[in-house]
Amino acid sequence: MRSHFCGTLNTTHIDQEVTLCGWADRRRDHGGVIFIDLRDREGIVQVVFDPDAGEYFQLADRVRSEYVLKVTGRVRARSPETVNREMATGEIEVYGLNLEILNASETPPFQLDAHTQVGEDVRLRYRYLDLRRPEMAKNLRFRSKVTSVIRSFLDSHDFVDVETPILTRETPEGARDYLVPSRTHEGKFFALPQSPQLFKQLLMVAGMDRYYQITKCFRDEDLRADRQPEFTQIDLEVSFMDENQIMSVTEEMVTQLFDQLLGVKFEKFPRMAWHEAMERFGIDRPDLRIPLELVEVKDLMKEVEFKVFSGPATDPEGRVAAMKIPGGNDKLTRKQIDDYTKYVSIYGARGLAYIKVNDKSDLDEGLQSPIVKFLPLSVREKLLERVGAENGDLIFFGADKAKIVNEALGALRNKLGADLNLYTCEWAPLWVVDFPMFEKDAEGNWNSLHHPFTQPSCSVDELANNPGAALSRAYDMVLNGTELGGGSVRIHKQDMQQAVFRLLGIDEAAAQEKFGFLLDALKYGCPPHGGLAFGLDRLVMLMLGASSIRDVIAFPKTQSAACVMTNAPGEVSAQQLKELNIRVKKPVSAGTE
Repeated sequence: MRSHFCGTLNTTHIDQEVTLCGWADRRRDHGGVIFIDLRDREGIVQVVFDPDAGEYFQLADRVRSEYVLKVTGRVRARSPETVNREMATGEIEVYGLNLEILNASETPPFQLDAHTQVGEDVRLRYRYLDLRRPEMAKNLRFRSKVTSVIRSFLDSHDFVDVETPILTRETPEGARDYLVPSRTHEGKFFALPQSPQLFKQLLMVAGMDRYYQITKCFRDEDLRADRQPEFTQIDLEVSFMDENQIMSVTEEMVTQLFDQLLGVKFEKFPRMAWHEAMERFGIDRPDLRIPLELVEVKDLMKEVEFKVFSGPATDPEGRVAAMKIPGGNDKLTRKQIDDYTKYVSIYGARGLAYIKVNDKSDLDEGLQSPIVKFLPLSVREKLLERVGAENGDLIFFGADKAKIVNEALGALRNKLGADLNLYTCEWAPLWVVDFPMFEKDAEGNWNSLHHPFTQPSCSVDELANNPGAALSRAYDMVLNGTELGGGSVRIHKQDMQQAVFRLLGIDEAAAQEKFGFLLDALKYGCPPHGGLAFGLDRLVMLMLGASSIRDVIAFPKTQSAACVMTNAPGEVSAQQLKELNIRVKKPVSAGTE
């Protein structure tokens, strides 16, 4: 129907006759001349109809916003005074010769431009209209370019695109599964995959050697701005590569992606051990653009009388850490400090102690804080020296269980970086490595820090004798404080896999019932292998600078994991439930028995 896209026309098309299709973005009547801004996926071009167009001029007068049009006309240069430098097509316009209204439109529920202020709930309810907005269309087309570059890179490196099942069985991967009842197997359920983890390992057993897939994954968990119940994963697995080789090839892929699409050239990604990241930044995905660090002062606080500090300082699981804000005295008011105190309470912190360094040479009167009186002069001196304090600096403190201190100060560090615009560069990538193999939960049970198929950096006997000291051969790629992807070398021998299961409280019978197919596969010449998975939605969000992954997904769910456009999830008929041998238990209404 069309000869050109609207947004591709320019001065090289002058005097050519073109046929365009799209939507009426705006219609204006200026002194008997009708202007229609015609929009398609490539952009907008101005179409002009004057009375010489006869019946088509009358038809153009009937056009309203979002009418679907087919226009034939001649491209001509705009007069110098009417050139629009804000438009890609602003040097030309199309003189209308023919017009066909392909479909009319009701008045949209919101303005389809970049400045619409309508709430996200309305945008999601009319998502098909929201996606007409240039910003959203640009996001989806950019996403397509991302996957295209990634596929091209992986294909050129001899990876094979293999699809794995969507209907599988539930596995312990850290989140709740979405379950699918089976009609043909009464009382049994499929699960939607949280990842293709086991299947891609089995592909390595099968000799596929290099696998990739851009696939949907599903997790029934609480949502945040960067989470969805269904998300897209760039999934990789390779045989006969160690962690350094896997990190090298995926680093090359991401470097090429940013170079091609954003013109950003990364240098070699630095590597940081998990323990160092937690000590210096309180978080295992540190944003290295922010020049603030946590400094351990636990040893200085063991003998002070201030129980808020001395308690955690003498607790083997406690931590007392300081974070210096250079020039913070002038940057932060008392109200802002109070607001940050409320902020860290979200992470379990019971307060946020601080010291304002007015004159570091005067340890008695030069330090301003409600807690200074509890610190001996010798402690004050050592404290200022350790954090490298200068006059005008502000020092925040966290004192509690190490987990709470790390989470609270780690989050505060990120917030201060954003609020005070402390960023020292635009992009800061790194690898975080040498993760602990396990962590203990509140009941004292071991849990995998990554997943139970991760290879430890020790022998079976060493793992069994001291699981708390075991490191994993895992690695996370981090960019600007966001985890882009995580992976590991996998367990490829049955005795090690069984040893990990035992430590996680999965006995032999349970392991055989849940993972018997994997344990059997490991007996038949499983090669050393490993892999990595990137969150595509999160990657695109970061590259575009979007605030939510919902802005880079065509049809996302809301914060409550619902689709307001289709009203999903919805009820099903009694007949369908009967076929599935399921009975829905209705909630008891208030006041009834």
